[in-house]
Amino acid sequence: MTSQILKRFKQKIQELKLIPSGGGCFEIKLDDQLIYSKLKLGKFPNEPDILKVIENHLKS
Repeated sequence: MTSQILKRFKQKIQELKLIPSGGGCFEIKLDDQLIYSKLKLGKFPNEPDILKVIENHLKS
């Protein structure tokens, strides 16, 4: 997923940070706003959906 984010938004983002974790934690934050939490939803994110959320956020 990180490669797709960089490929699609590399000119629009200033930083992409990966923080290793354990226990099944997978969260995505955009400008300090939580946009996805595997812990809350119980499933890994759908890549096209996450890319769309990022795209919409960057447009605003």
